[in-house]
Amino acid sequence: MIRYALECVGEHQFEAWFSNSEAYEKQRRRGLIECPECGSRKVQKQIMAPAVSGTKKSAPADQMEVMAARFAGEVRKQIANTHEFVGERFASEARAMHAGEKDARPVWGQVSPEVAKELREEGVPAMPLPAPFAPQPPKKSRELN
Repeated sequence: MIRYALECVGEHQFEAWFSNSEAYEKQRRRGLIECPECGSRKVQKQIMAPAVSGTKKSAPADQMEVMAARFAGEVRKQIANTHEFVGERFASEARAMHAGEKDARPVWGQVSPEVAKELREEGVPAMPLPAPFAPQPPKKSRELN
């Protein structure tokens, strides 16, 4: 696994993990890397110093991928167990809590990139969940039968 320090055109800095440099390049070319703060997909690597280790050997890449997948699974489970899924009502729920019209509570749901940007501009404390960390939305009751 490789950790890259990244920066979007809005000068927001963040980090992301990739299985190798080729995986980063493929995702960047396809527009799959997104700034968690503003949603921009115009992202580039920052200059980084290599992490040089002494005599310790690092874990094989496949072992690191397994660890990353486990971590993402734990995050998904935590969100699913501690947050209420509000689906497409997410923006209205978040705005109502931000305005004090509803009691604050942990929620998650779905919005378009445009609505996510509006929420950021309004100062509503919300952020996109990268796909590996987002739980599966619960099935609607009519889909269970």
